[in-house]
Amino acid sequence: MKFETLCVIGMGYIGLPTASVFAGKGIHVTGMDTNGAIIEGLRAGKPHIFEPGLGELLLEALRSGHLEISSEVVPADAFIIAVPTPFYDDKRADMRAVTAASESIVPHLRRGNLVILESTSPPRTTVDLVLPILEKSGLKAGQDFLLAYSPERVLPGRILQELVDNPRVIGGIDAASAEAGRDLYRAFVQGDIILTDATTAEMVKLMENTSRDINIAIANEFSRLAQTFDVDIWEAIGIANLHPRVDILRPGVGVGGHCISVDPWFLVEAAPEIARLVRMARLVNDGQPVFVAEHIQAVAGGVEGKTIAFLGLAFKPNVDDVRESPAVELVHHLQAAGARVYAYEPFKAQAGIPGVNQVAHLEEALAEADLVVLGVGHDRFKALDPLVVREMTPAALVYDGVNAWEKSAWEAAGFEFFGLARKL
Repeated sequence: MKFETLCVIGMGYIGLPTASVFAGKGIHVTGMDTNGAIIEGLRAGKPHIFEPGLGELLLEALRSGHLEISSEVVPADAFIIAVPTPFYDDKRADMRAVTAASESIVPHLRRGNLVILESTSPPRTTVDLVLPILEKSGLKAGQDFLLAYSPERVLPGRILQELVDNPRVIGGIDAASAEAGRDLYRAFVQGDIILTDATTAEMVKLMENTSRDINIAIANEFSRLAQTFDVDIWEAIGIANLHPRVDILRPGVGVGGHCISVDPWFLVEAAPEIARLVRMARLVNDGQPVFVAEHIQAVAGGVEGKTIAFLGLAFKPNVDDVRESPAVELVHHLQAAGARVYAYEPFKAQAGIPGVNQVAHLEEALAEADLVVLGVGHDRFKALDPLVVREMTPAALVYDGVNAWEKSAWEAAGFEFFGLARKL
């Protein structure tokens, strides 16, 4: 099939890069979002998210006329739903955005159209939620229009490259829908395109992120055990990984982002009696910020009334994404223990996180600190010179939660140095 027009619903971390890449291949794309500030910024060529190369690609797509930004869904040959799927406080999937996006397509759905859901979703979302909504148009899925699920499988910081190079999974409600999805994504995908059914494709995405979550959970649990036994976990992991069939991941202050920390709960919700290991891994990783906060309190002799310079709020290094960030949770726990925390996130100086006192410059965070906590291993934090930091802060103690700093260098600069599962 040939697609000349495309409407992408949701201009977030996946929708905006996807729309921009399609536009770069000559397809006329309408990028739709409900947030007025985002729409205004994108029309001016200013992306609201940080991703290497995205700003330039957006400007080029706008100038070419192949990309338009809209507050409304418009008729098109194909529609892509790329909206958030967070969860409620009880860990149930919040599918309101997917429901609303599907309903917004109904007035514009025509015979021969293709609809693709990209949002990470619980198993059977495509066939049990999206399909019935679209059929309210009076058209029948698989007969009058095509419907598929194709999960994003990209890493923040490498999205533009991985959209093109990574294998793409397309699950159709029937073979024709999967093949139509292949025809659409072949406009830019250079990696393999694997066709399957919609529910299998949904399961694949959840399996990928859940397996990562479980592997991180055992690393985090190892860090707790190592701390109990006064073992340096980083040395122990390095030695264990010399075994040809062992690959233990790095522990840290927790697991965050909109994928690994969210997706496993979709499996737990769908089959709670079966997904017991999945649930336990989530509890371990969700509990890691509490564990680290308690360790910081222990080595600092308590944090009540003390000022902490907290470095990093993103969910992983070198990105601006603070969704479900364990670093943010760690800040909340330290504040609950009585600390005054000044948080510095260089990639998003004003993230607007409720309850977090964020400063715009490193100097502001350090100026009155009693201790410094490294929560995210951004490259610019790894490169900090302890002697320079010594001149910027009265802090006597530093705590490295991600094994980014050399203990001897910080001690030589006059700091007491502690870290997650580092030998005392």
